[in-house]
Amino acid sequence: MSTLTLASDPRDAAAVEAVEAHHAQLAGQLAGRVAMLLDAADRDPAAAGRARAGLVAFCDRELLPHAAAEESALYPAAHRTAEARLLVDGMLAEHRRIGALVEALRAPLTPARAAADARALQVLFEEHLDKENHLVLPLLAAAPDVSLAEMLAGMHELLGGHEESGHEESGHEEPGGTGQGGEEGGCGGGCACGETDAGEAPELDVREVPHAIRHATVFGALEAVPAGRSMVLVAPHDPLPLLAQIEQRTPGAFAVEYLERGPQAWRLRLTHR
Repeated sequence: MSTLTLASDPRDAAAVEAVEAHHAQLAGQLAGRVAMLLDAADRDPAAAGRARAGLVAFCDRELLPHAAAEESALYPAAHRTAEARLLVDGMLAEHRRIGALVEALRAPLTPARAAADARALQVLFEEHLDKENHLVLPLLAAAPDVSLAEMLAGMHELLGGHEESGHEESGHEEPGGTGQGGEEGGCGGGCACGETDAGEAPELDVREVPHAIRHATVFGALEAVPAGRSMVLVAPHDPLPLLAQIEQRTPGAFAVEYLERGPQAWRLRLTHR
């Protein structure tokens, strides 16, 4: 049964969808940053340190404020219901464990230890969001005496800040796209093709990443790429809509070079100018 069917008010259904969209954005950005750290931990301790610091900064800016907003806006109402009281107690305990993992990542760590803590954080956070999406939100949306829309009004950390990412890679360029799919081996213009050896660049393979968080995963990974460095993206098909979104988010920031054009995979090097 869908959340929309369960919701007692259309505004509450819309609020649930907004929270779930923001959850997808957070999960994807976290996954991208963790992927970059895991890759760097195997080959470049300095890059791993930068990725760890960027991950902590992301958690301070996005993830931890989101958790605090949930505790002030969502959890009290759910805790008042008999059927969710123990669940919310468990969710609060998970927030403490999430915070502890972020604190552990602040300290200077070996690349292997940082990678382990980062992966643990990702797994715990994804499981936590799954419970919120499928247990806490439907329960509150169905409660006739609870107005999610009013409860979440103005809560940027829960509803705002997420970007529309429903246009997954379809292999067809969207209107107004950047048209990076030029000549074989070329880029979208102004590319530093050949400046970085693809073997030295971290690789992000999104072929197995769920569609709901695929774009956000790439965005998160790109945020961890410093200027002058590159990332190799592996996609299941030509990611023209994704490239258009990258250009819209950060105009002119990334040069694109196609390294492989199917049929099983598209490999692109994205260089941060």
